[in-house]
Amino acid sequence: MNVQTTIEQSVPQRLARVREVMAREGVDALLVPSADPHLSEYLPGYWQGRRWLSGFDGSVGTLVVTADFAGLWADSRYWEQADKELAGSGIELMKLLPGKPGALEWLGDNIRAAGAVAVDGAVMALASARQLEERLKARDIRLVTDRDLLAQVWDGRPALPSNPVYQHLPPHATVSRAEKLAQLRSTLVEKGADWHFIATLDDIAWLFNLRGSDVSYNPVFVSFALIGQEQATLFVGAGKLDAHLQHVLQVDGIELRDYSDVGTVLSEVAPGSRLLVDPSRVTCGLLKHLDAQVQLIEGLNPTTLSKSRKGEDELVHVRRVMEQDGAALCEFFAWLEAHQGTEVITELTIDEQLSAARARRPGFVSLSFSTIAAFNGNGAMPHYRATEQSHAVIEGDGLLLIDSGGQYLGGTTDITRMVPVGTPSLEQKKDCTRVLKGMIALSRATFPRGILSPLLDAIARAPIWADQVDYGHGTGHGVGYFMNVHEGPQVIAYQAATAPQTAMQAGMISSIEPGTYRPGAWGVRIENLVVNREAGKSAFGDFLTFETLTLCPIDTRCLLADLLTKEELDWLNSYHAQVRERLAPLLAGDALAWLEERTAPL
Repeated sequence: MNVQTTIEQSVPQRLARVREVMAREGVDALLVPSADPHLSEYLPGYWQGRRWLSGFDGSVGTLVVTADFAGLWADSRYWEQADKELAGSGIELMKLLPGKPGALEWLGDNIRAAGAVAVDGAVMALASARQLEERLKARDIRLVTDRDLLAQVWDGRPALPSNPVYQHLPPHATVSRAEKLAQLRSTLVEKGADWHFIATLDDIAWLFNLRGSDVSYNPVFVSFALIGQEQATLFVGAGKLDAHLQHVLQVDGIELRDYSDVGTVLSEVAPGSRLLVDPSRVTCGLLKHLDAQVQLIEGLNPTTLSKSRKGEDELVHVRRVMEQDGAALCEFFAWLEAHQGTEVITELTIDEQLSAARARRPGFVSLSFSTIAAFNGNGAMPHYRATEQSHAVIEGDGLLLIDSGGQYLGGTTDITRMVPVGTPSLEQKKDCTRVLKGMIALSRATFPRGILSPLLDAIARAPIWADQVDYGHGTGHGVGYFMNVHEGPQVIAYQAATAPQTAMQAGMISSIEPGTYRPGAWGVRIENLVVNREAGKSAFGDFLTFETLTLCPIDTRCLLADLLTKEELDWLNSYHAQVRERLAPLLAGDALAWLEERTAPL
């Protein structure tokens, strides 16, 4: 059955049922964020309410439903996708633009005075709830957070995930959970906190050296944690930890409680206690369980900063993972060139073959996100995903964009490369060259330790802006250590807030991925991962620079070498020499020959 037909039939019916519930509950507007109680990027099916109700399949978006309006707010990465998926649904695409009103602002301006806006407080960040409440208060609009309206109409709602939890063990786990807990407790003393509550899954998995598979692509498990000076409680579903792991954790002084017990335990925190929480990473619904006399100390989860700064022992494993991942890519690209033109290859074939190449490598666990294989016009959608119902055949002339990554026991990878198909046009090559110039500019940068990461964005954009070209997404995100492929606190994007916690510190791994997108025609993105390294000291302070971690040739057939400066050519040739030196020992036959050809100096 055609997917679009299914959306046209089902989404209006779902909206009608939701509106019936809203009328019965006296609610003027329903806000449905893309969120769960852990404020995760990728959501288990149980919390995919926005996707279920709207039919929009993107990973980020906010839905608002009123009696006579439904709108989905999404940024430029998803506009083309949303246009297609929302067609005929009765939901209007509300394009998010810097400086323009978002969903919260719209609610404050458009709901009748003394009305009511509902959102499930279990999935609404405390900071966002406060922001919305402040906007609504000016017009005496109530914010209702104590009910899940979707639960009344969502037939066949998926169950909570029940996948097993396992240990992340040495040598890949280089710091014990006991050491991490001791470090966290020391920080609590510095902050004057008696307790720390953590809801974010990556922070919990990192702190306890545990991993799982409850969330697609991120090796985490659904859980909460409450940490005190004498006690650490981990809330996790029954049956997810085997007897041996339960014993190991108990020996380390960790009490295990059922996932559903979190509200009860929070209600038992003694009045007058001081609880450290990150208001942007914990939901208002969870904190409503606390006694009114519990004092909140608000700030970044200490684990967020700790896990972002990879130690030297971890970086040893990351570099090995980059070699294995690069070798897998070389095998895939050699296969692609050998079979292109001799058999039918689609965007789905790309995903299958590349995933299989990674799976053959030691330490591989899973993909780190859904592979983006996008030919020509599909590449203009930054978060495009090929499906059985809609995908392109790789044939003719143009550009193939491949953005992919893997989760390995020793690290997480994320890489984008451009592949020429047939004969790319002059304009396509210009775009590829310009994007590469942006990536090289930031890769070569030296900058002060502690600079707020959003400020680095302009370095990558400058060569692109010079030709009056731009792109709508950020230039870089943090990357975890066998953890989430998108990890804070650093983010290289001028659109992001320059908050103190975004300061660049040694050991942070980030992506550098500028792009150019021409709707309906093609898209270009080239991406490497880098790590912040000490660059030295001067009279002006400490400085950092980037070490490039990703190891895979950048296809020079997509480039116009004459547009590169000598410094840029030197960088590219030096990078390719390093790629060849480190990957050659892991390859043989066609893959080795492909590597040698694609790393030949310009």
